[in-house]
Amino acid sequence: MKGGTQGTVPTAWVVMGVSGCGKSEVGSRLAQALGATFIEGDRFHPLQNLAKMSAGVPLADADRWDWLRALRAELRRVQDAGGVPVLACSALKRIYRDLLRGDDGGVCFVHLHGDRDLIARRMATRSSHFMPPALLDSQLRDLEPLQADECGITLDVRDPPAVLVEQALTLGP
Repeated sequence: MKGGTQGTVPTAWVVMGVSGCGKSEVGSRLAQALGATFIEGDRFHPLQNLAKMSAGVPLADADRWDWLRALRAELRRVQDAGGVPVLACSALKRIYRDLLRGDDGGVCFVHLHGDRDLIARRMATRSSHFMPPALLDSQLRDLEPLQADECGITLDVRDPPAVLVEQALTLGP
């Protein structure tokens, strides 16, 4: 477990990492623990992105911008309504995280990180998910770890979801 920019009170949370790392499970549990609003980022993908990924074609940066802007707008919508959002989103690159963060210094990231083989095994057991295991390596190539100036924490996916949520909550007030 490692983190950066401790002491920030999160105004929004993004549970990030490659496909198969447990973002949705941990994100929904974190939202429940916080009494927050859970946002499943995959539901915001345009159909052409889903078709590309389903066909085993990695997304390029250009494919992601509209999706990321829609996610940023959803974070703001929840915040403007007085809520605290918890978003499950890959957020693989710093530039993606910068867009999601906008000018809100309270957006904190929970990076679920793990061994490639473990994540590949998890992906292989999923049914009816658009992301094929063949795209894992492209995501790992794109992944840029959290930087020291980003509010966030990196957690090991070998830990059970309940433990990961407890660890993530160390970012809170």
